[in-house]
Amino acid sequence: MFEEKALSEKKVFEGKCIDVSTFDVLLTDGNKSYREVVKHPGGVVVAALKDEDTILMVKQFRFPLQKELLELPAGRLEVGENPDDAIKRELLEETGYEAKEWKSLGFIYTTPGICTEKLYLYMAKDLTFKEQNLDEDEFLSVYEYKLSEVLQMIKDGRINDSKTVCALTRAFL
Repeated sequence: MFEEKALSEKKVFEGKCIDVSTFDVLLTDGNKSYREVVKHPGGVVVAALKDEDTILMVKQFRFPLQKELLELPAGRLEVGENPDDAIKRELLEETGYEAKEWKSLGFIYTTPGICTEKLYLYMAKDLTFKEQNLDEDEFLSVYEYKLSEVLQMIKDGRINDSKTVCALTRAFL
């Protein structure tokens, strides 16, 4: 079994969404090395179906990439928040919909080589529109797509957002 043991940790950045620490580590073979770790609270992602063939997607500008991405609705966990509660909050905030039927699709680690982020994946059905309630610094548009079209966009590389690809793969393939 492979293992690395932290010998020391130094927090080098504390932010609103992430913290970054550096570690001196002891490797499996007894040698020492260095690691940089982004600590992230995790998040939730939902494949929300309006009917058996229509899925809700959101398009928003992603600053690090300097472009808009088409994605499934998703959001960050608040400190101590249960993912089952967070996904209901995020679906309502981002799309204005509530769901009566929920199914967990498990979880993924987004970038395990450098980041602790763990995303919980869900499917939601039997949707009822209430009211969209975006965060004050959040700007996105909600779209309805045929499921077959979204799966084709994944296949041909028009959708490259990893959380969207993973959640839809777990839900439909």
